[in-house]
Amino acid sequence: MIELRGDTKHRPGFTLGPVDLTIKPGFVTGFVGANGAGKTTTLKVLLGMVLPDAGEVSRPAMTDIGVVLDVPPYEPEWHVSTVGKVLAPFYPRWSDATFQELLGRFDVPLNRKVRTLSRGMAMKLQIAAAFAHDARLLVLDEPTSGLDPLSRDELVGIIGDFMMDEHRTVLFSSHITSDIERIADYVAVIDKGQIIAHSERSDLMDSYVLVRGGSTPLETDIVSSAYGIRSHTSGWDALLPARYASQIPADAVAEPPSLDDLVVRIAKGH
Repeated sequence: MIELRGDTKHRPGFTLGPVDLTIKPGFVTGFVGANGAGKTTTLKVLLGMVLPDAGEVSRPAMTDIGVVLDVPPYEPEWHVSTVGKVLAPFYPRWSDATFQELLGRFDVPLNRKVRTLSRGMAMKLQIAAAFAHDARLLVLDEPTSGLDPLSRDELVGIIGDFMMDEHRTVLFSSHITSDIERIADYVAVIDKGQIIAHSERSDLMDSYVLVRGGSTPLETDIVSSAYGIRSHTSGWDALLPARYASQIPADAVAEPPSLDDLVVRIAKGH
């Protein structure tokens, strides 16, 4: 469905890549990392909005891609009804009936101007457009950022509806890892412009344990493999590869990490 091969992009004070990333069709891939890690730049390279300095990109035709950005890419003075009229000629499979039905379902008024829409409504407008042209691939850049919990839950449910068709694929970029944990089949983690982990979500989570220790320190050879180790008044804690779970001190406790634990600790490094 999507493949980036050795893509790089240099910007003042930041370099993306080289990035090697393959998005498997028929699944939801969560793309996670801190703000400024390179998520948006990667998506812009993928979509052809930014030309890479090096590398190659394979992706479907743009008529098969639905894009949901943090700010809708429509003329702010357009009415919602105008958006459908402008987009329809560019998409051979456009269905105005689907567009109208979804706007009604999402409670997005046709007579509102784009600039007056709330963040949640703006997301729903873009998703309605993606559904209306029968997108095979849905690319979302921080869609739940700034939304209240109810709106976030609703948006995640909409993505689940989109994936009822097994031929569809979602690339969901976010720094809100709880949303990714709910729906992602695969997870790619980016930090400082580099992909530092990418696998099935369950495999990624099973590969690490979060260890909380007391007064007994970790063995030196294990410390060198620990991520984000922290010392505090009651002891220490660290993320460890799961293979070390049987070698931790007797007064330490190992537990499954959250995706947030994993992203933060791996980004901090050894």
